[in-house]
Amino acid sequence: MENEHTGSRRNQWTFLTNHARVLIAIARDPGIRLRDLAAICDLTERTVQTIVTDLEADGYLTRTRDGRRNRYAIAPGARFRHPAEAGREIAGLLAYLAGPTASGAQAPAGGAGASPGEDRGPGEA
Repeated sequence: MENEHTGSRRNQWTFLTNHARVLIAIARDPGIRLRDLAAICDLTERTVQTIVTDLEADGYLTRTRDGRRNRYAIAPGARFRHPAEAGREIAGLLAYLAGPTASGAQAPAGGAGASPGEDRGPGEA
């Protein structure tokens, strides 16, 4: 018998939002193409374009032209949006999830952001 925790409806959720996944992929490769972002995040190119526009409009990243391609930079000091994580920088989470190849996503010095070991949940990135 299925209960509320094992039912088919309950196995569709994930910990990270699509916005967080796109931002993590950009942290790993700031020169990534939208087509590649879409493939990595299992989203359509249009959805990824909308997410990148959202992240740029809210100050999480900047986009500059580099020849025929875009290059992205994650804003230093960007903070989580959700009130449960308010005031905490996203850099620590990005550094943890994107790994050592993440450019511009180093953990903040002095413990200003959430440490990777804290069980805080990512909220909205």
